[in-house]
Amino acid sequence: MSKLIVSLSPHAHGTDSVERNMYGVIIALIPALLVSFFYFGIGSAIVCLTSVLACVLFEWAINKFILGRQENTVLDGSAALTGLLLGMNLPSNLPIWIIVIGALFAIGVGKMTFGGLGNNIFNPALVGRCVLLVAFPAQMTSWPKPGHLLEYTDAATGATPLAVMKQAIQNGDANVLNQLPDAFSLLLGDYSIGGGAGTIGEICGLALIAGLLFMLWRKIITWHIPVSIIGTVFVFSAIMHLINPIYADPTTVILSGGLLLGAIFMATDYVTSPMTPKGQIIYGVCIGLLTIIIRNWGAYPEGMSFAILIMNAFTPLINNYVKPKRFGEEPAKK
Repeated sequence: MSKLIVSLSPHAHGTDSVERNMYGVIIALIPALLVSFFYFGIGSAIVCLTSVLACVLFEWAINKFILGRQENTVLDGSAALTGLLLGMNLPSNLPIWIIVIGALFAIGVGKMTFGGLGNNIFNPALVGRCVLLVAFPAQMTSWPKPGHLLEYTDAATGATPLAVMKQAIQNGDANVLNQLPDAFSLLLGDYSIGGGAGTIGEICGLALIAGLLFMLWRKIITWHIPVSIIGTVFVFSAIMHLINPIYADPTTVILSGGLLLGAIFMATDYVTSPMTPKGQIIYGVCIGLLTIIIRNWGAYPEGMSFAILIMNAFTPLINNYVKPKRFGEEPAKK
């Protein structure tokens, strides 16, 4: 007979659950998703729906036929959330077969290989995205222009704000930055000035901020990771812009590319981010620094995904460094 072990009082009843938090994040993504439908139309719908269905299907199949689990986890919302985040990190003209490959790597390699939810080292959606970026660079860097609502794979494409920033740095010409939309347009998702808008989920900064406020209100996440990432990027972008105007101003840097999407929805993943507030701030600052370094001096215009994955690997080390002392434990002797 198993013993029932009860810890010392006080006891508090919590309302948190995996399902509540996963579906809460999905709800927070709805504003950005609706804006993407408005700007990208059928392409956004096809990519996101394919990604979600493929991720749910792969998780169900791996649980049933490979791991042999009686209780399947497809209804806890984690697979659907992975699929939605993967879809929002892709161009709206990506062919279905490439999306399915990305979903397979996200669930099969990024998540289930490590034992499923709670055991994965890296953010599964970013694993899928980065595999596709390396395997299919041409398709993954072809960015449709907003407004072509009924066009899918044949939508007109153009350079993103990040590509324009990269060109200004490479040419050493600050005048190239005049091609960028202003900060207010980037906040609203108006790309009438400029070319492509990037991935599905990064089209509108205001919608992503609305999702952040909702998750803070529901206490799904805390402020430490998003604020430390955005603050770090702002400070270092401002310094670089003051030193040399070929680097874009900090507001434009923050509102361009997947920085807000990554800082709010990807870096805050429970499993792959540090547990303590101090650790989360260290984690966020490092992601911000790596993002700036990769964007300005790396091969790719965007660095957010790689920065988050790199810091995912350091999360256990950060947790070990900032872990709180146990009650009654004597401080280490120097």
